[in-house]
Amino acid sequence: MSDEALETVGTRLARARKRRGLTQTGLAQLSVYSRSHIAQVETGKKVATPAFVSAAAAALGVDPSELYGQPYRVHGHDDAVHSVIPELRRVLVYVDVGPELDGPPRALEVLAAEVATMRRLMVRAKLTKIGARLPAVIEELAYWAHDSDDPRVWALLSQALRDGVSLTRRLGYGGDALALLAPASITATRAQDPHLPPLITLAQALVLMAQDQYRPALTLLDRAAAGIRPDRPDTGEIAGAIELRSAIVAARAARGGDGAQAWEYFGRAAERARRGGCGAPVHGLEFTAANVAIHGAAVAVELGDMDEAARRDQRIGDETLAGLPPERRAHHEIDMSRVMTEIGDLGRAEKRIAFADRIAPQMITFHPTARSVVSHLVDARRTLPEPLRRIHARMTT
Repeated sequence: MSDEALETVGTRLARARKRRGLTQTGLAQLSVYSRSHIAQVETGKKVATPAFVSAAAAALGVDPSELYGQPYRVHGHDDAVHSVIPELRRVLVYVDVGPELDGPPRALEVLAAEVATMRRLMVRAKLTKIGARLPAVIEELAYWAHDSDDPRVWALLSQALRDGVSLTRRLGYGGDALALLAPASITATRAQDPHLPPLITLAQALVLMAQDQYRPALTLLDRAAAGIRPDRPDTGEIAGAIELRSAIVAARAARGGDGAQAWEYFGRAAERARRGGCGAPVHGLEFTAANVAIHGAAVAVELGDMDEAARRDQRIGDETLAGLPPERRAHHEIDMSRVMTEIGDLGRAEKRIAFADRIAPQMITFHPTARSVVSHLVDARRTLPEPLRRIHARMTT
């Protein structure tokens, strides 16, 4: 195990704080968190939540990835996913000018099938398989887009770039995610489909959340929602997804305070789902009753109301959860493992994180909150249960 891999967010936070010449009290004055909260994160007594990390990073003038220790390098096959980053940087310029290929590009129907495959892989959290496909698909679609100027090709290219934003963000390459957002937005506009730019806004909101920019994220989401046309087959899917994303952003912005705005956004989405407004899936956004239900628990988690999150989790039921794709289900299990850790039920926290690892191991490997929870559980246990030991070993070797 490398020393860097064994470091916690708290260790990195203390180092970054001292490098700035700040005491814990000084950092508390620059952020919305108390000195005691900062001290407990630094000593590993509290889980470093995404809201805390983004706020602390903004106060210290560092990227959140520095506090998380991203990008995470791991031993074995999973580490190969990082090879996609230099390739994405190489092909990104071709979105503007079109590439000169060494050979003929694949047919458009083949590339469209590749884009659809990557969407399916994304909801299954198969990150390495996505990375193996993505740069070539972007390069070849850029060729066809400039050659034909066909809006349908620009739409495919925009979707591929959106997948690039999602992949780089999950791996901790925030700068690359930001770099991919601009061409993704331009290509969405050239697709001449008014509902494609809001998809980019959904991705942009996640990137802004990590940078502690909640109000700009909500402003962009509100603008996107206002532009949704009511007479299209994907209206319910996109509008509902925006409402759910807005609920999470608003809850994060509240920082444990008044959650009225977050619950208002969530209420709109829940009512839309109740009325059957989900519609047939067009973009794979998973605006379903099950996804709405787990977002309710997530809003409570972000607001710091762990009791309410646990109550909502109990009401969801295993049958509903079973209908979720692995990525969504694993995200909920990570949230619930965090809840159980916060309320001191470490046994259930271990079971939830172990289940998430069974259904989406790559997601767990590269997810900062999962790592924070695992680190906390390892520190709290004298003897590690085998599933926890295995997950921790994979994260730290």
